[in-house]
Amino acid sequence: MSDNMTKPLVSIVLLNWNGYEDTLEALESLYNINYPNYNVIVADNNSTNDSIEKIKAYAQGNIRVETEYTKYLNNKPIKLNIVKEGEYPENIDNTSTPEQKKLLLIKNRENYGFAKGNNIAIDYTIKQDKPDYILLLNNDTIVDPEFLNKMIDVALTDEKIGLIGPKFYYYDYEGSHDTIWCIGSVVDLNHFPGHHSIMEEPDYDLTQDIIECDWVSGAGALIKTEAMPESYLSTEFFFGCEDIDLAISIKQKGFKVVTVTDSIIWHKVGMSRHKNSTFKTEYNHVKTNLQFIKKHKSNYYLYLPRYLYQITKLYVKAIINKL
Repeated sequence: MSDNMTKPLVSIVLLNWNGYEDTLEALESLYNINYPNYNVIVADNNSTNDSIEKIKAYAQGNIRVETEYTKYLNNKPIKLNIVKEGEYPENIDNTSTPEQKKLLLIKNRENYGFAKGNNIAIDYTIKQDKPDYILLLNNDTIVDPEFLNKMIDVALTDEKIGLIGPKFYYYDYEGSHDTIWCIGSVVDLNHFPGHHSIMEEPDYDLTQDIIECDWVSGAGALIKTEAMPESYLSTEFFFGCEDIDLAISIKQKGFKVVTVTDSIIWHKVGMSRHKNSTFKTEYNHVKTNLQFIKKHKSNYYLYLPRYLYQITKLYVKAIINKL
């Protein structure tokens, strides 16, 4: 039996919207991985720039992507299939092999946002490819060549593991490439905003190879298809929290959530994102956190004072910045 037949099929889903530069670097890192049995699906959220043409050119080998993270390999051309949302030909083989890398590009009709944009690709691959696992991956990430092998190896040790995250490093944190951004998180509905990093918890041993936690970032989340909620990612949240809600649903089905600390992904969240955060984005984060607590906590109204305090802080900060 060939090696790719002994490993579970993993469908890797990336969402693109006017961000082909990041998407191409993410794709190049994916086509460098050592895992033998995977699909790559890019769902394009109706980009208004030339993302589609750039992805085509990359697949043809006409755009060379090479950075300090990614070594350009001569594995082009990549076999590219392009389909429109809801218009899916039968019997498309999307599975990459060592000899032939493949890419499926789904052209969404609208910019649906994170949850629905990903859900279209998730629905497609579950029905057409029937993968054992689905990996949600932000397009502004770079993966280590062994990241997926290490996640799957852990997944196969326990059939009750339904959601796995890696150790995330900042892509660039003031010149450092090994500063941890995220290593798993805790759901705590008794305190606003209802969730926080396990790095803030003194009782967690972050040196463990496997850390059981409450949720992992949707920037790189491996989901057992059997554990996936029927409605996939919730579209009811305005600005985030879909990954936390997903983890809660998976745990309610009796599955575990773990972080595999020697599986590495770099995320371009970076310091610049924090420095350039606007009143609107910060306000939307606070608003969505309250919405998340409201869904999962019946007495959410007890957190309204905290919510109002956070909003007031944002307004004061905005006023000061204009002085």
